[in-house]
Amino acid sequence: MIMRIAVLGASGRTGGTLVDQALERGHEVVALVRTPSKVTVPAPRQVEIRQADVTAPQSFPGLTDVDVVVSAIGIGKGDGPGALVAAARRLAAANVRTVWLGALGSGVSSRSGGLIYAGVMRMFVGSELAEKAEADEIALKAGATVFHAPDVTDGPLSPTRRVVPLAELRRPLLPPRISRTTLAALLLEEAEAGNHGNGILVPLS
Repeated sequence: MIMRIAVLGASGRTGGTLVDQALERGHEVVALVRTPSKVTVPAPRQVEIRQADVTAPQSFPGLTDVDVVVSAIGIGKGDGPGALVAAARRLAAANVRTVWLGALGSGVSSRSGGLIYAGVMRMFVGSELAEKAEADEIALKAGATVFHAPDVTDGPLSPTRRVVPLAELRRPLLPPRISRTTLAALLLEEAEAGNHGNGILVPLS
């Protein structure tokens, strides 16, 4: 079934991969980005681009015409604190089905990636962990499906990809990883099917 899918953060690496894969699956795509000029879509593909600054609620575009939003928004180098929380609030207020990308090792999954992974997250993500947890909480309260993704790498699509509820995740010994291509595919598969509803899922290769 062809769907109309909005991608928040479409100018980022994961967001761009989501846009490409959604088009390949035959869906209509709405790219939600703060700076439209950063989105490049090869012809003849058609993507509707909407300027969407999550920190400006008065001008944030309406989403009543989309079936689902997949959020791949992150904290960029030029972003101050609060961007993730603002994004979660905008989507919660939009009252649209949402698949929200968060991070394994933040909030309720702080120890789920194993002790080594937890240490790496504290070292390299540090001050962002609290904001990620707050944004997840807002998204969950609004009914979103939240993905807690492990470290994202470049690599091929995994034929054994799957998602597991956070409560069923076995704590790994070594830090887990997933390719961006695989992560995007799993996000889209959940957007298409909506099999898991409200809760936290962990995408695995």
